[in-house]
Amino acid sequence: MIDIGITKIAMIGAVALIVIGPEKLPRVARTVGMLLGKAQRYVADVKAEVNRSMELDELRKMKDTVVGAARDVENSIQTSSSDFEKQWAETTGIASAAAEASPSFPAYKHPKKNWRLKQGATPHWYKARAGVRTKALSGAARVARFRPHKFN
Repeated sequence: MIDIGITKIAMIGAVALIVIGPEKLPRVARTVGMLLGKAQRYVADVKAEVNRSMELDELRKMKDTVVGAARDVENSIQTSSSDFEKQWAETTGIASAAAEASPSFPAYKHPKKNWRLKQGATPHWYKARAGVRTKALSGAARVARFRPHKFN
């Protein structure tokens, strides 16, 4: 870096005062100060960008190591599970049955008939006793239900 002391700055100021003149010196000093500030901000931005890129590279390396470790764990789990399945088949004797014919297991069926339908917590016996409507009726069905019957 440039080694500038107080004596050198005073010399530069005296030469600038003589060369530029006392009228223009404040404006030139202000311009030089603004240019130095812009240069410092530019250098700080470049340093920050370099630091960000270095951190990004480090994060990518760390991500690669984590992904590799996860892949290794997954492979070890798969191999141990296949070993367990082989040992289980040998122990239970399913291996011979599986070789002859693969057993067909029924597909899983959810225990509730319509499990997507939202159901309330009030039991049906209570609704029936209290007279709460549990099914929605269309307008025509409601009219037909409550129309008075003609007795002949």
